[in-house]
Amino acid sequence: MSRAPRAVRAGRRTVPVHRPEKVLLAGAEEDDSTGCTKGDLADYHRAVAPYMLPHLRGRPLMLERHPDGPDGPVFMQKNTPDAYPDWITRAEVPKEGGTVTHTVCDDTATLVYLADQACVTLHRWLSRAGRIRRPDRMVFDLDPPDDDPVDFEPVREAARRLRELLDELRLPSALMTTGSRGLHLVVPLDGRQDVDEVRAFARDVADWLAAAHPDRFTTAARKKDRGGRLYLDVQRNGYAQTAVAPYTVRARPGAPVAAPVAWDQLDDPDLGARRWTIADAVEQARTGPWDGIPRRGRALGPARRRLDALRG
Repeated sequence: MSRAPRAVRAGRRTVPVHRPEKVLLAGAEEDDSTGCTKGDLADYHRAVAPYMLPHLRGRPLMLERHPDGPDGPVFMQKNTPDAYPDWITRAEVPKEGGTVTHTVCDDTATLVYLADQACVTLHRWLSRAGRIRRPDRMVFDLDPPDDDPVDFEPVREAARRLRELLDELRLPSALMTTGSRGLHLVVPLDGRQDVDEVRAFARDVADWLAAAHPDRFTTAARKKDRGGRLYLDVQRNGYAQTAVAPYTVRARPGAPVAAPVAWDQLDDPDLGARRWTIADAVEQARTGPWDGIPRRGRALGPARRRLDALRG
C-alpha cells in the first residue's frame, strides 16, 4: 500500500512530494544506508530558495534526474514534460533544426516540485530566456589535474592566478565550489556581448594564463595532452552549454552542494570541492559569501582592450 504524498508549503502553493522517504543519493560513508531522500531534497530546496532563486530566475535549465535512486540510471532532461504544472515557467530556446522548451525555476514552489521529480542537480544557462545569445555570466571551470586528487592546492593556485588576471582586466570574479571536483570562477557581465564573443574572450584569458605558467596550466581539451597540468576549461561559455547552479546538490554520496565561497575562504585548509553539503550549505549561504560582488555586470569591451594590450 503506497503512502499518501507529503504536502509541502512553498510560498502561495502547496506542492505534493511523493514517496518522500525514497533515497536519491547514498550516504557519505560506505556503511551509511540512509543517504539523502526525496524529502530531504525538498526540505533543502525550500530552505535554500532565498539564496538560490536569484541565480535561477529567468534562466533555462537542464535537469539532472535520478528517479531510481543512487543505483539507477541518470536522465539529463532539457524538454519540459507536458505533465509539469502550467504554473511552472517555460522557455522556448532555438536549437539546430527546431526549438527546445526548457524549464525555468522562478519560485520556491518550482524548486520543491523539481525535488519531487528527483531533479538532484540543476544546470543553468549563463544567459536569460529573453536574451538567450547575450550571456550575463562567464564561467571558468578549474578541476584538479588528477582524477582522484589528494592535494587541492593546484586548484587554489589556479583560482588565485586567474583572479589576479581578472582584477588586472578590471573584471570582478566570484568563487564557487562545484560540489564535484573543483572550483568555478564566475564573472558577472552586462549581457551586451554575443555568446561567441564571450567564449572567445574567456578562451583568450585562459590561453594567456596558460602561456604565462606553462608548467602549471593548460588549455588542451584532450586529457592526454595535458601532461599533469591543470586544465583551464572555458567550454561552458558556448551556446546551449550550462554550468551547475549555485547551491544546487550534486549527485554524489553525502549530497555535496555547489556553494558560493568568499575569497578569504580560499586559504581555508578544509576547503575542497565538496566542502559543503545539504546539511550546512544554507548556513554558508547566510554568511553572504558573494556580498562583495557588484550587482551590475561589467562590459567586456574595456576588458578586451586591456587583455589585447597585455598580449602585445
